[in-house]
Amino acid sequence: MEKNRPIIHTLAVGMPKELLDSKGRSMITGIEKQQMQEVYLSSRGFEGDDVADKKHHGGPDRAVCLYPAEHYIQWEHELGKPLPTAAFGENLTVTNMLEADVCIGDIYKIGNAVIQITQGRIPCSTIDRYTEATTLLKRLIETGYTGYLARVLEEGSICADSTIEVVEKHPARISVLYGNEVYFKNKDAIAMKQIQAVDALADDWKEKLEKRIQILQSKVMN
Repeated sequence: MEKNRPIIHTLAVGMPKELLDSKGRSMITGIEKQQMQEVYLSSRGFEGDDVADKKHHGGPDRAVCLYPAEHYIQWEHELGKPLPTAAFGENLTVTNMLEADVCIGDIYKIGNAVIQITQGRIPCSTIDRYTEATTLLKRLIETGYTGYLARVLEEGSICADSTIEVVEKHPARISVLYGNEVYFKNKDAIAMKQIQAVDALADDWKEKLEKRIQILQSKVMN
């Protein structure tokens, strides 16, 4: 196998259901996924997979969630315990696809399906509650190791051992990590406009960045 070639570590899906956290609090969430050998991916997402909070998750621009397998080593070391499979609610845990190397608009063929990266993942408190960790959400945002989301350009089946091929690298070369740094930390309207200009960026991110740009510009004028 070609060195540094992207590969699937885990393929997983799951439907929303009630989970109890360590304090006995109930939550309806689709974060708990089960490993699968083969799943069909449609434009709406994987069969047998859905989200509970449709305002902040899911939709055509966020049909697939991917997370780099390499980060698990760091998080398990920091937390001092193993994490569950697909701990971040991702469908595809992948190797050799770090946020620093994957760019908004990049296109990948995985099995018979084709996807395009649309945005960095915006993590929520469900991750802390599901993993019984109080610091993980904060650390994901601090590091930018959030994982990322994709839309489906061509529907098709994906197997746990399917190959991942780079179809096209987006010419803007705006990495997911850079996008995260600007989104979570940066007060630079110019950088935000640079990211916003990427045609493949998820509409939700375009709108969120526009609001932040307007706020920054109004502060400058005042």
